[in-house]
This record gives sequence, C-alpha cells and structure tokens, in this order.
Amino acid sequence: MSGHSKWHNIRLRKGAQDARRGSLFTKLAKEILMAARAGGGNPDSNLRLRLAIQKAREASMPNDNIQRSIQRGTGELGEANYEEIIYEGYGPGGVAILVECATDNKNRTVSNVRSIFTKHGGRLAEMGSVAYRFRNIGRITIAKSAVGEDSLFEVAIEAGAEDVRTEDPENYEVISLPEDFSAVRQAVETAKIATVSAEYTMEPMDTVQLDDKDAALLIRLLDRLEDDEDVQKVHGNFDISDEVLASVGN
Repeated sequence: MSGHSKWHNIRLRKGAQDARRGSLFTKLAKEILMAARAGGGNPDSNLRLRLAIQKAREASMPNDNIQRSIQRGTGELGEANYEEIIYEGYGPGGVAILVECATDNKNRTVSNVRSIFTKHGGRLAEMGSVAYRFRNIGRITIAKSAVGEDSLFEVAIEAGAEDVRTEDPENYEVISLPEDFSAVRQAVETAKIATVSAEYTMEPMDTVQLDDKDAALLIRLLDRLEDDEDVQKVHGNFDISDEVLASVGN
C-alpha cells in the first residue's frame, strides 16, 4: 500500500482533532459552497454536493451551517467570491505535491502556501510541472468489518469500479474512474454497505521512497499545508515506511 494511501487513512483518524480545532468545519463549508456553485443546490442531482453534505454530517456540522453554505453557493445569500486553485510544488526528497485551495484572496493564499513550502524543505513549482504525475479518481473507503471481500468485489466491479484494494489492514479502497464514480457509489449504497468516506481525489502515477529524515520533513510540510484555512486537500506521490507513518498517526 503506497504511502499516499496510508497517509489518507491517518488523516481520516485525525478528523476528530481537526473538528475540535474548528478548521474542519471551515473546510467543509467551503466544499459545500463550491459544490453548490458548480452543480446546483440539489444533492440528488449533484453528487459532489451530496458527498460534501455527507462528510459534514459525519463531522457533526450543524444543519443550519450546511444549509447556509448551500445558499451561499447558489447565490441565495449573496455572491460567494471563493475560487478554486491548485498549486504545484516539490517537497523534501523531490516529492511532487498538489495543493487544492478555495480562496477569496489569491495573493494571501499563494503567499501562505509558498511560505509553508519554503519553511519545510520544499518549493512551489510552475503550473503543469507536477500535475501530470497524478490522475483523477473516485475513491470509496470501506471498513473491512462492514462487508466481506468477495461481496464487495462483486458489487463494486459489476458497477464499473476499476479496482478494490485490500492491502490496508482496516479498510478496503474501491477505486473508479471519475465518470464511473457515481454509479459505483450508488451500487454501494444500494447494497447497504457502510462507507468510511467517498470522494473525488488525485492519485499519484508514481511514488518516491523517502528515508526517515525526508519523511519527517515531509510530514511536517503536509500537516502545515492542511492546517491552512485556504487549503482543502493535499496530494503527494510519496512512499514512507509503516514505522514512520505509525509514529505520526498516534
């Protein structure tokens, strides 16, 4: 299992800490807003919005906050000035990094992101220098305790999933192309299989193996990026040993 996927699962376990800091609600509200602005305020016809609402509810975000975010996205409560930007950069050991942001002030955001990279052994890169090393996918994370492997394979593959990954000891990962994600997600729901998370995301096409020193620097860089209020998601093509990742996951 790649370090990128293992890091994703560690971040899932850290969700409660993020919620206590208040940063998670801010990011969830932005995602709901951007999803509603892009595809309308009806979650039945807007999968991105439906997933954002589900994630917000799982984090115990109040329904009033969710509704206000939808209304801001559709313009019912005034125009939302946020825009989505992806910054590209390199971390310690030459790791390729994509930083997805939602911001109402690009100058502030790029300044903050550049400073975080610089202070933690990385640097911003030109547009297009990193993105080609990733691909868009849909990913559904399911606890192994929720369903048997054979049953999940049957449901997911028949619905159009590309793969069901089993390497993680706790969770399955159902991977699909973006255009098949809605059908796969619907099939999982119809089969009444509980999910840990479901999202559109970016997956690295290749990985960089890091030693302990670079791994520690990279982990600090990723944490600082994800703590920034304008940063929604961070993706990297790194591979780190289980021992190092376990130490930051505790």
